[in-house]
Amino acid sequence: MNVLVLSDTHVPDHARALPASLGSHLEWAEVILHAGDLTSADVLAELRAYAPVHAVLGNIDGWDVRSLGLPEALQLELEGVQVAMIHDSGQRVGRERRLRRRFPDAGVIVFGHSHEPVDTVADGVRFLNPGSPTWKRRAAGPTVARMTIAGGVAETAIVAV
Repeated sequence: MNVLVLSDTHVPDHARALPASLGSHLEWAEVILHAGDLTSADVLAELRAYAPVHAVLGNIDGWDVRSLGLPEALQLELEGVQVAMIHDSGQRVGRERRLRRRFPDAGVIVFGHSHEPVDTVADGVRFLNPGSPTWKRRAAGPTVARMTIAGGVAETAIVAV
């Protein structure tokens, strides 16, 4: 299964639209995960044109996104892998411990908020922040994450857009 992982798209509050360079990633995806700060329900509709989307609320998602009933945290199973998702993981110090406590069954924990890409494994759990495809902040550039799942194993990569 090909899973595109996004966060912090910030359309239209920071970018006018999703970048055209995201197109090949969207076409590749069989499932899309969005870890919050869509900031417009239109972004969710645009993503759903490519693949099923699982999304959580971000801290600046407005009323139109909130009216969609998105949860603040989500747990789901994708091809035998338990995936958890939340927007704000809190401070960097103690992040893994906090997230493991909150999502004890997860093999992959997706988060956003910082716009800084993270792809690490600690105690057998993958912690994945895809960064942002539109607003790099302190990151080297705009990014997303690609996750492939086969045989109950998730492989991930942070990629530039």
